[in-house]
Amino acid sequence: MPTLLLRLVGPMQSWGTTSRFDQRDTGKEPSKSGVIGLLAAALGIDRENWTDLQPLTKLSMGVRHDRPGVPKRDYQTAGCAANDTIIKADGKPSKDGVVSQRFYLADAAFLVGVEGEDRAFLDKVHANLIDPVWPLALGRKSYLPSEPIALENAVQDASLKEVLTRWPWICSVRKWESPPEKLLISLESTDGSGVLKMDQPLSSFAERRFGARFVSSEWIPFPKEASHVPA
Repeated sequence: MPTLLLRLVGPMQSWGTTSRFDQRDTGKEPSKSGVIGLLAAALGIDRENWTDLQPLTKLSMGVRHDRPGVPKRDYQTAGCAANDTIIKADGKPSKDGVVSQRFYLADAAFLVGVEGEDRAFLDKVHANLIDPVWPLALGRKSYLPSEPIALENAVQDASLKEVLTRWPWICSVRKWESPPEKLLISLESTDGSGVLKMDQPLSSFAERRFGARFVSSEWIPFPKEASHVPA
């Protein structure tokens, strides 16, 4: 089945699945709900539109950790009860806010693939990633990608695992580091094995109902550089 690739690279990314009120988490890799939300933004699908969103939810997703990133915590405040006191960013006490825990990944780079049966549909999604209807972000509206999400020749006539295994590394070597010897990939499991994740959309994003899926991870050899990857 054909596979569509996305490049998710940015100084800050956040892919939460259990966020509540003043506690905003992030997973160690892009969530399926987050990636589908990104694709929906590219296509201009409204939060209440389940009819157009549903085909995206049927795609199988995989992630390759080209640069895992570093977990970080952001300091923010939000309104609270009058009898609470917090220390603001300038060091002064205040009774009009609470500390909001916002976790994110710094300096991460992921190669994400979505696999489906309809190549024409994936071609359409890819075209919209190049020219999106709405702005694209990496989990939160303020977390913008530092590189284009759309890749050249991003729709491949090969399985998800095959494409993630052979595609060239999307990062560049820095002066203080060497390329890794192997990369971690995570793929949706078809036999119920692996880690349980509650990020499978079951309805429109306005209703916020999510179901379970299983994800298995494995290490692959560092991919060899390729001067040309067939379309």
